[in-house]
Amino acid sequence: MSNKPPIDGYVDPNIPNPNGEGDAPIIIYGYTPNLALAVLAIVLFALLLCFHIFRLYTTRLYAFSFLLVFTTLCEIVGYVFRLRSSPPPVGNPYAVINFVVQYFFIVTAPVFLSAAIYTTLTSFIGALSSYNDAARARKLSPLGLSKKTILAIFITSDVIATIVQIAGAALIGVAESNRKSSETANNILLAGLAFQVFSFLVFLGLLFIFLRNSRKVMLSTSTAESGRGSVMQMYTFALVGSSLLVYLRTCFRLAETSQGVGGYASSREAFFGALEFAPIVIAIGLLGWWHPGRLVGRNGLLTGNNNVY
Repeated sequence: MSNKPPIDGYVDPNIPNPNGEGDAPIIIYGYTPNLALAVLAIVLFALLLCFHIFRLYTTRLYAFSFLLVFTTLCEIVGYVFRLRSSPPPVGNPYAVINFVVQYFFIVTAPVFLSAAIYTTLTSFIGALSSYNDAARARKLSPLGLSKKTILAIFITSDVIATIVQIAGAALIGVAESNRKSSETANNILLAGLAFQVFSFLVFLGLLFIFLRNSRKVMLSTSTAESGRGSVMQMYTFALVGSSLLVYLRTCFRLAETSQGVGGYASSREAFFGALEFAPIVIAIGLLGWWHPGRLVGRNGLLTGNNNVY
């Protein structure tokens, strides 16, 4: 008689477990990943990759564009491994390596997206400051923080949170493979997500302070007189919209993880599609269409021939 504990988790009754060396006794996802969703994601992120490469060429806003290119590349790799987790003959949903790799890249991708959002805010601060005297320019930066300080705080926070999340996800894979409790690993993952939710909430606070400050400045300077203010509003709306979408996605991940492995949210792919996949696609699309490089890149509306990055 086997000394291993009984299987506790989702097993697809229509897909026999191949029980290979790298296979878990259950499907760690909590469901069998849908082939169509993975293919759709790969196609859409590939199109967005091409779009942002084009924007990189036309705007020369290097830091922002490279970050969005890395974001889409990570998403493509993540969904390729998710595709490998779809039903046979295409994939094997029991393979632990597919789960861990797709999780790594799909979780890592929004870090680059968030960094792009942070650089956009600092770009706008720098560009608008050039249209104002020193006293007004100082009022633009939220809480008087410098652009470098904003980038350093939030990029560092995201890196720490992501490392903790990836470690937790990897430990979940190991625990499930060995039929051991994944509670500790899930708590590690939960801690990383909670920290990320808090960090991004602080950033949203700073973003809205900047919007309030910039509105006051633009109403009283040549930025508004030249018509640039109304145009910039569309780009700030895109920045706010993409930021809220990223925050929605992070809150979903936190709520999903708080229920534990096999919880209601984590065991239904519809939630993943609506609250992980869709927000990131839309956010990247918004930042592609209303690309900040058209304001602060080469020949941008606010910077002319001067690049902010």
